[in-house]
Amino acid sequence: MIEIKNLDFGYKNTPVFKNISLNFEPGYIYGLLGENGVGKTTLLKIICGLQRPQAGTVEVDGRTSFDREPGMLRDIFFLPDEVYLPDSSTPQRYVDELAPFYPNYAQGTFLHLMQELEVEPDRKFREMSFGQQKKSLIACALSLGTRYVLLDEPSNGLDIPSKSQLRSILSKRMGDDTTIIISTHQVRDVENLIDPIVILTHNDVLLDASIEHITSKLFFEYGGPARPEALYSEQLPGGYTNVLVNTDGEESKVNIEALFNAVLHNSQRVKELMKQN
Repeated sequence: MIEIKNLDFGYKNTPVFKNISLNFEPGYIYGLLGENGVGKTTLLKIICGLQRPQAGTVEVDGRTSFDREPGMLRDIFFLPDEVYLPDSSTPQRYVDELAPFYPNYAQGTFLHLMQELEVEPDRKFREMSFGQQKKSLIACALSLGTRYVLLDEPSNGLDIPSKSQLRSILSKRMGDDTTIIISTHQVRDVENLIDPIVILTHNDVLLDASIEHITSKLFFEYGGPARPEALYSEQLPGGYTNVLVNTDGEESKVNIEALFNAVLHNSQRVKELMKQN
């Protein structure tokens, strides 16, 4: 488990996190959401030990992340949004260089994922589109056999069919001992995949809850008129999407984009609702 307790972090005179606490447990695909600049990528770097907390603790299976012990490093992989790729290299060469550091790497899994993502493992990166390069790196990340996979904006640069492929391979990769954290602002790309959901803002965690808990507190209404009591309303073809307090215990399907906006516009009210039993 990843445990973050009372974390403070900032750059020079710019605070990013102030006394935030979060847990990321095995068996889930977490959605890490927030507006640009709130620190999503920074949090992933702190988790894998690339940034030092200014206060508080960050532990991965009981190990302090910034110590970067070999036992921790072989169990965690962080895929940034942008990666430098040598033009003359290929996905197979790239993963071959990483494989010695990850004892659970599976060549068969890598080749299967490359086939599913429709990318040739021996094709040079310079001959690929950005989307093909991105899919190659995702295949690499998911074949290393780590318990923790941190993905920063994995759907950037992918076309619509590729985004569907991404959702498919991520759902197949999940196991009881695996934790995947997806940092993204393109929530529609992973809407039916992520659960629980964490929403960050500057210096604060606005939401940290499972879909089940969210739907027990909020009701998502589609196609009706705008509701004045709604926490958030958005006009769409065919009517409004309203996010309402779930006073009657009704079931509804979460619209993560609408949820995100409801949390941003009514953060304190949503926090209070989520704390209620």
